[in-house]
Amino acid sequence: QVQLVESGGGLVQAGGSLRLSCAASGLTFGSYVMCWYRQCPGKERELVATITSFGNTYYTTSMKGRFTISRDNIKNTVYLQMNSLKPEDTAVYYCAASQKYGLGVDYWGQGTQVTVSS
Repeated sequence: QVQLVESGGGLVQAGGSLRLSCAASGLTFGSYVMCWYRQCPGKERELVATITSFGNTYYTTSMKGRFTISRDNIKNTVYLQMNSLKPEDTAVYYCAASQKYGLGVDYWGQGTQVTVSS
């Protein structure tokens, strides 16, 4: 079955960096659009970044310039490099896979907690 397993979350001070990883299995990884979402405390889940099978990237405006999404189709892994972290970036970060851009998520990871202290 399909599995998306996130790792790399943790506690970091404001201004610091973290790199999240999401290892995928059970799907033809290279053909999927991969996304990172996050859910901040008390808020709805929101899209953070998207990378298509061709490597085109898209970011939510507030994250652009600080976050970078990338993928390794050999390792079946998608990454989220997060720099200049702020306390408001504290959230559970989820990896997601979609067969087609803009058509909704087919598979979700279990999430990884990121906590940014001030």
